[in-house]
Amino acid sequence: MTFLSAHWLWLLLAVAALLAAHIVTSLRRARYAARLASASMLSSVLPIRPRWWRRHVPAALLLLSLTGMVLALARPARTELVPRERATIVLAIDVSNSMAATDISPSRLAAAKQGAQAFVDQLPPKINLGLVSFSGTAAVLVPPTTDRDAVKAGINGLQLGPATAIGEGIYAGLSAINTVSSQFVNSGQAVPPAAIVLLSDGETTRGRPNNQAAQAAKDAHIPVSTIAYGTPNGTLDVGGQLIPVPVNEPALSQIAEQTGGSHHRATSGDELTSIYKGLGSSIGYRKEFREITDQFVATSLGLGLAAAALSLAFARRLP
Repeated sequence: MTFLSAHWLWLLLAVAALLAAHIVTSLRRARYAARLASASMLSSVLPIRPRWWRRHVPAALLLLSLTGMVLALARPARTELVPRERATIVLAIDVSNSMAATDISPSRLAAAKQGAQAFVDQLPPKINLGLVSFSGTAAVLVPPTTDRDAVKAGINGLQLGPATAIGEGIYAGLSAINTVSSQFVNSGQAVPPAAIVLLSDGETTRGRPNNQAAQAAKDAHIPVSTIAYGTPNGTLDVGGQLIPVPVNEPALSQIAEQTGGSHHRATSGDELTSIYKGLGSSIGYRKEFREITDQFVATSLGLGLAAAALSLAFARRLP
């Protein structure tokens, strides 16, 4: 929760001062009553002391009511996720042979497919979503579209290939986004925000270098969020021989940092699904503040009425 007019919160100091004054007054009254009670001749004429809660409960309710009023003046608001009306996102998935490693169960690629499906389900329906795959080369399998079935079919059909060209995967994603953006420009509309989500084990072996592609994305103001698949001890069984295929997380982290995206590390299928859902919320939704002042006003009014009712019942006066 946040406050849209937080400067009013200084009034809480006045409420705190009233609380301090009530405590001081109560202590003085208690000491004065104790002195009177020590005089045996006066004790018989003193009225019966009311129970402590009859005096303090109305005061506490009144102070809570005043606190609620101050908070209401500060315009409390909660953060809500609102679906974006328009945006373009491209999933760029590494399908190099190293993605067959089983350090992520059942394999890196199988886990990638599972997580990608969760990402698709998380996005609002009006978001344009495209799919790029890359190994030694890159290809736009599904141009950005609102047809989620087409994207899911493309994800399910991903096949492994030789070599890894992460830079080419980024360039392919930029090309797909540029195609959609040009349609908005030609129709005189504002170009919606765009982003690339790149999944890879991070070791480029072919094509244009990562930093060159990342710079192109940065120049286009398109963040690239990366997910590192695999572990440092990953191996691939090739003809009965185990070939080390460690994840190159620093390379993927550098891409995200250079383009203004976010980097994530995942070592299990469940963790990948969670990361995808989080990315779906951060990219497909925007945060808005919704005021809840009326709730604080209603609560404060209720507390104030309760304080008045109890004070009239116990002391026959308003607090």
